[in-house]
Amino acid sequence: MSIARFGRVSPKQWEEAMGERIREAVPLEEIPLPRRATPGSAGYDFTAPAETVIPPGESALIPTGIRAEMEPGWVLVLFPRSSLGFKTGMRLSNTAGIIDSDYAFAKNEGHIMVKLRNPSGTPVTIGRGERFCQGIFLPYGTAEETEGPEMKTRSGGFGSTGR
Repeated sequence: MSIARFGRVSPKQWEEAMGERIREAVPLEEIPLPRRATPGSAGYDFTAPAETVIPPGESALIPTGIRAEMEPGWVLVLFPRSSLGFKTGMRLSNTAGIIDSDYAFAKNEGHIMVKLRNPSGTPVTIGRGERFCQGIFLPYGTAEETEGPEMKTRSGGFGSTGR
């Protein structure tokens, strides 16, 4: 059952997100769309567009250049690739990244950004083109909603619906 489609953000969004690092990054049109490694894989692998060194105890934000459009009732949940977490202890700063179905239409074009935290005592290097993160599409349900604030319209990414 196909419920989503990956695409790339616009060159303008890519340049804004990468800033000075754009010179060392894979060209936007060459960034591979996330894909599963085997027919039985649940996770879609995301690749790093540029080398990123994360010092011990610090975090780094990695723009992926990727956006995901999905059917309502689905969410894309991001995790570090199993091997990266197992070998280095690397974690997503928010433990699991949640990409909502309406995020693709935010002002930043739904640009998926991954913030990794290095809890180890040594620097960790994520190489250019390395598969570092995986996303799994999951269905979700909603609770019966009674009184409360009106639903908001998404305008951006991290924390935008709470503003």
